[in-house]
Amino acid sequence: MRKILTLSRVAAVCSLGVLAVACGSDDSAGETTDAPDAELPTIVVTTNILGDIVTETVGDLAEVRVVMGIGADPHDFAPSARDAETMENADLLVVNGAGFEEGMTDIIEQVESGGTPVFAFADQIELLELDEEHAEDEHADEETSHEDHSGGDPHIWTDPARMASALEAFAVELAGLEGIDPDAVEAQVQAYVDELLALDAEMEATLSTVPDDNRVLVTNHEVFGYFADRFDFAVVGAVIPSLTTGAEPSTAEVEALVALIEQEQIPAIFADTSGSTRLADAIADSAGNDVAVVVLFSESLGEPESGAESYIEMMTTNATLIADALTPA
Repeated sequence: MRKILTLSRVAAVCSLGVLAVACGSDDSAGETTDAPDAELPTIVVTTNILGDIVTETVGDLAEVRVVMGIGADPHDFAPSARDAETMENADLLVVNGAGFEEGMTDIIEQVESGGTPVFAFADQIELLELDEEHAEDEHADEETSHEDHSGGDPHIWTDPARMASALEAFAVELAGLEGIDPDAVEAQVQAYVDELLALDAEMEATLSTVPDDNRVLVTNHEVFGYFADRFDFAVVGAVIPSLTTGAEPSTAEVEALVALIEQEQIPAIFADTSGSTRLADAIADSAGNDVAVVVLFSESLGEPESGAESYIEMMTTNATLIADALTPA
């Protein structure tokens, strides 16, 4: 399959003297490249998780460019001028949607108004809604939330079965691109859908070791709603009680979470590789009872040899880490 090209890989490519046009001087963490193979349509993808899904689906039928590099926090990512230009020059822009790309909303709208097709994966899925009380708390103070997620939870990729379903609509979008063979699209999409359904079954088997009483999650922020819905877990608390990492928990919220962890004897807090574990560590220390802080790959793929280099590897690793943390010895 064709590799995803992000800024983290540009330096290595330049050192080989290949694709020199990609080697710009912009220092932006999300810098992308331009001038892909002129014979192939160009698909630009916002997040690296979706970038891998699109790359595996498209294969050699198109050139894929990914805006956000490994480790980027999609909630506060600020695109560079070159990123914006690359997005505008795409034959197809692929986004998560549902307000997820908080710092890219204006550019995405500008690209779409300029005539570039935009495909949002969140538009293909019935989004999980916040309960009414939570929705009121989420937007009570504008300083604690960067983006209005009142349309639903945008963290759709934590359920591989939902992503497999969304790929059916993506296949239709791909088949409509000039220069792409619709029959080849159908075959490649189906092959990757089969992989995702196999992943779903593997994750279910891995998580089957967790007893019913332990199927509770405390996470960095509210990112695992779809995972919990699919695999029969309950998200009972979050270090940042919001759908966005841009929010700040109050002292009362932190104290309430510590009390919950103590009362329910929750053994682990699941943090995120894209953000600091400082507050999660402090909450775990306050709760006592040897509460572990387990770092998951929830909003970005991992570096080479991390066990999360692809979407499938990331989901497999997360399921294993969750099962190990919540299964009694």
